[in-house]
Amino acid sequence: MKTTPTAFAAAILLLGSACSNPSDQIKPEEERMALEAVQSADLPELSFANETHDFGSINEGQVVETEFRFTNTGKAPLIISSAQGSCGCTVPEYPNAPVAPGEEGVIRVSFNSEGKPNQQSKTVTLTTNAVPSTKVLTITANVTPKSK
Repeated sequence: MKTTPTAFAAAILLLGSACSNPSDQIKPEEERMALEAVQSADLPELSFANETHDFGSINEGQVVETEFRFTNTGKAPLIISSAQGSCGCTVPEYPNAPVAPGEEGVIRVSFNSEGKPNQQSKTVTLTTNAVPSTKVLTITANVTPKSK
């Protein structure tokens, strides 16, 4: 079978349109309607008083803790399915039970500065049933190195 340049170009165009990103085909009006549907749905919503905490200056080897208080300001129970620290030195604790609309909860985070001298910035990523489904909390500290 002989392929002509015109047939080859048509095939390229068909493949290119078939492989395009589906989000490129969403019209602004459809995007607005989808956003309104999500906003009007009965979903949980996570609201934090603070999403960052600075421990200030601490000595290397210290284990420090903080609490991030939040409220479910949505219309459905909030479920936190996981909380993951950015490294093994950052350990979060979170409520295992659903948090009802209007109720408050606490994420406790401990940071072990052993072997972590100088300026440190660590994160805790929460995965929830809210929209958006992830929330990132940040802790920082200036760790004074142990004297040698």
